[in-house]
Amino acid sequence: MADSNAQLQHALEWCAQHNIRLTAQRQAVLTLIVEHQGAITAYELLDRLKETVQQAKPPTIYRALDFLLAHKLIHKIESINRYVACCLLDHANHCSQLLICDTCGSVTEHHNDTLNQWLNSSSQETGFHVHHHVIETHGQCAQCHSKSTPCCS
Repeated sequence: MADSNAQLQHALEWCAQHNIRLTAQRQAVLTLIVEHQGAITAYELLDRLKETVQQAKPPTIYRALDFLLAHKLIHKIESINRYVACCLLDHANHCSQLLICDTCGSVTEHHNDTLNQWLNSSSQETGFHVHHHVIETHGQCAQCHSKSTPCCS
């Protein structure tokens, strides 16, 4: 969902439907993440939150992030220690593939049910119980790649 207002509205409606209580601070952090349109660090979030909530401290951000992660409203990109909004809240198994551009920092979320089924069946063969999958793939987005690839003659 490209429109941040629509994405945020969908997240708020989803929370209401699932009785997920978003406090004002949790909603403010979620709003900042959605509006950022990319991956953002906790301290970048703190700096932005302080523009409206001057007494905000690191625990404020980390408590909100923990809550948003627990309810799968956001993803933590472990490899770069940043956060992005989840674009598909209604996905049953919540298996996300995050494509991370190392040049511009854009993050695109995809869901592939075939990959999800394979990961689940592979895990079950070993008796491993999966709670959720997040696959991080680093590379270059099409836009950055086209800028850096010399034209063939």
